[in-house]
Amino acid sequence: MASDRPIFILGCPRSGGTLLRRMLRAHPRIAIPPETRLLLDAYEHRGAYGDLRRRANRQALAEWIVAGAGTRFDGLGLDARAVAEEIVAGPPTLGSALEIAWRAYARRLGKPRWGDKRPGYVQHIDALLRLFPDAQLVHVIRDGRACVADLKGTSWWRMGVYHAIATWTQAIDAGTSAAERLPSSAYTEVQYERLVTDPESELRRLCTFLTEDYAPEMASQRPEPPAEAGLERWERELCEAVMNERLRAYGYEPTEAARPATRHLARYATITAHRRLAARKRAVLDAHLRAAEPQPVASCLS
Repeated sequence: MASDRPIFILGCPRSGGTLLRRMLRAHPRIAIPPETRLLLDAYEHRGAYGDLRRRANRQALAEWIVAGAGTRFDGLGLDARAVAEEIVAGPPTLGSALEIAWRAYARRLGKPRWGDKRPGYVQHIDALLRLFPDAQLVHVIRDGRACVADLKGTSWWRMGVYHAIATWTQAIDAGTSAAERLPSSAYTEVQYERLVTDPESELRRLCTFLTEDYAPEMASQRPEPPAEAGLERWERELCEAVMNERLRAYGYEPTEAARPATRHLARYATITAHRRLAARKRAVLDAHLRAAEPQPVASCLS
């Protein structure tokens, strides 16, 4: 039986999430837009909208969703006024307001099921499940060395190699944690290399997880050419030293790279410590926001 559960694609940037989005979007029942930048910003600033049982507060939230700075609602090709009116008339929860926008997008494409894609969701799995308790999460995984090299070649990645390595390892660790605590019907992993070399097999397995029939047109999508970048010797050494066990867990064999210089290990350790501290601060802030929530945040659309 086909499902209507929302689908979220997540993982380290440059892992193949965009390719998987195109593949799933080719399915006749699934609509997944380009990144909207709606969910995380709305969740992190939910306190600003107060009690959504008040019509004026729902109106303010609706106006931000359809026209807020930094969002990409325009990419959905929807009538902003109509969506805003539907949000105001809808259930008074943040998840419901967001789902109304995505449902409208799916409806425009004549499809019954919606999803969303953003790599950063991998660090916010609890927030996703608070908003959409029945969500299905698809974690796209790629060889960490390739992800780091690819990030180096993009114009928008400005945080350097140390942060790129930390982003991949933290994504893997977040996925490992999710796999241990979530039911098998809520979380799965897809490997980029299999999507490229044997797309039909990997997509058939994914469709089974999603409770959807396999659609051959999904496998017709092709990966974009990778960024023209590589790893310097010290970067590969650091990648393999830090990622070793995680790489092996997914069948990515490390080379015989030498041990990285102490200064590189120390710099990486400092950066990861700062990132963990930032994550703890976000968790404390989120706990305060949860305590002040005037009503549940979960979507309650039928």
